[in-house]
Amino acid sequence: MKIQRALISVSDKTGVVELARALHGMGVEIISTGGTMKTIREAGIPVVYVSEITGFPEIMDGRVKTLNPYVHGGILAIRGNAEHVKAMQEHNIRRIDMVVVNLYPFRQTIAKPGVTLAEAVENIDIGGPAMIRAAAKNHADVAVVVNPARYGKILEMLKAGEISREMRMELAWEAFSHTAEYDACIARYLAGQLGQGQFPQSFQPVYEKVQDLRYGENPHQQAAFYREKYFGGPGIASARQLHGKELSFNNIVDVEAAYAIVKEFTGPAAAIIKHTNPCGTGIGETLADAYAKAYEADPVSAFGGIIGFNRPVDKATAEAVSGLFAEAVVAPDYDEAALAILTQKKNVRLLAADFGPAAGAVDMKKVSGGLLVQDADLRDAARSEMRVVSKRAPGEAEWRQLEFAWTVVKHVKSNAIVVAAGDRTLGVGAGQMNRVGAANIALAQAGEQADGAVLASDAFFPFRDTVDAAAKAGITAIIQPGGSVRDEESIQAADEHGIAMVFTGVRHFKH
Repeated sequence: MKIQRALISVSDKTGVVELARALHGMGVEIISTGGTMKTIREAGIPVVYVSEITGFPEIMDGRVKTLNPYVHGGILAIRGNAEHVKAMQEHNIRRIDMVVVNLYPFRQTIAKPGVTLAEAVENIDIGGPAMIRAAAKNHADVAVVVNPARYGKILEMLKAGEISREMRMELAWEAFSHTAEYDACIARYLAGQLGQGQFPQSFQPVYEKVQDLRYGENPHQQAAFYREKYFGGPGIASARQLHGKELSFNNIVDVEAAYAIVKEFTGPAAAIIKHTNPCGTGIGETLADAYAKAYEADPVSAFGGIIGFNRPVDKATAEAVSGLFAEAVVAPDYDEAALAILTQKKNVRLLAADFGPAAGAVDMKKVSGGLLVQDADLRDAARSEMRVVSKRAPGEAEWRQLEFAWTVVKHVKSNAIVVAAGDRTLGVGAGQMNRVGAANIALAQAGEQADGAVLASDAFFPFRDTVDAAAKAGITAIIQPGGSVRDEESIQAADEHGIAMVFTGVRHFKH
């Protein structure tokens, strides 16, 4: 396919002068609009103003300029269709063989503080998407380019002869993806303006590929990693990998779990994850102290785990971590001494992630044929909102451990029980089919250390059996949501054993 005429109209002018100069050098006639035409002309490259083609001026502040048969007829005409060719000849329409367009910066506009609805609406492109879609539809005869990164390859192919049919189809796919994402961004913004919040009638998230993965959860499953393109906030999808081999599917899932836990704490915190559950979590005066507590919680399970920190990793912490085989580490950053130590391990993945607040975060779970969408579980209960329901109230030391255990249990798969003391977890019971079973696992893991420790449950106790098991192990205080029809039985059991019991009024199921 020979390119004789190209229409160029771009908001992002990256590389457009170089493209236009190269096309002109190949004898291609260039048509352009407004600001793009000015940029090309100022570079000394001949360019035809679109109004000279249409015989009609740009009007309504540029809202109407390319919506014209002389433009769209030139793009949409099927070159091998005799009727189309006849219509072109009758109406003096000349073909347009390449359309280079990118759109008004709608997303960048709505990201500006204090932007008005009128400003946002004015940055909704109309002519651009129309030309893109027209050229993409007729990709058998027309090349459509929406991405400046493609310019080099396009010129390379033209110099070699022509843009292949396969490339034109690939460009068409990219073009339709581009306009679909653009419209999804507008739709989501307008839904917000209408007060539809997180759950509009039509849910249109847009994701772009970060990377292909070697495989999914298992070697026989193919997989890829995507990030939310327009409304994503801080998180693992935007983290920088500083060192180590490629992340696997399961690595990413576990890194997210580590990141989510340590983000909860204001002081130095560390968590070690195995299979999305924390095998150890600790807080301390220093990051190294927090890590030591997390590791001591379950040294056996820590082997091959994912480590999360909520502070930049320093030399002391790195030295401690270097003694453990870990799959990955995620933290806000690493100082030079820490990197020098940790990069000696060839395969450990080191990730630096932004720990800023994730405003408007949603959680999505795919089901067959559908999608569940919910607010992210960011709700927590302050001590002032909690209610002591036992005769004995927790002492201050118990309160500290209860609050710590309550923060951790939120991130353990249901049914979830956490036993804690000394600012670290001692036992974790995760994903069990009954609550007392989860408690027995956590208490058994804690062993003798459970004597004097506290226990947290992500949901209420349906029976008093969990309280009785806790008492037998020496637990002195329990925190749970409350809300069971048998709450009184659990409270009575706590009083019989001298256990302090606190109701939070908040449940933290994690399915």
